[in-house]
Amino acid sequence: MPIVVDIDVMLARRKMSVGELADRVGITPANLAVLKNGRAKAVRFATLAALCEVLECQPGDLLRWEPADEARSAQSVETAEPAEVAAGD
Repeated sequence: MPIVVDIDVMLARRKMSVGELADRVGITPANLAVLKNGRAKAVRFATLAALCEVLECQPGDLLRWEPADEARSAQSVETAEPAEVAAGD
């Protein structure tokens, strides 16, 4: 998918764990992993707003568009875990 999610970058900048972010945003760690690893098909604006509030950033800091070929190669390098994780929040 040509939309790339950069939550890992913001987590590193804020020195925050995935579990802490999930707790503060109000979603499960599994659902956050689906989003962070680029496997989500959608994200609610309320969830995006909560992520931005907790991480003190703009939506553009978390999401970016790349041409399909570049996005596929970037995500195949980033995703080293199994693709089956329950989705939905």
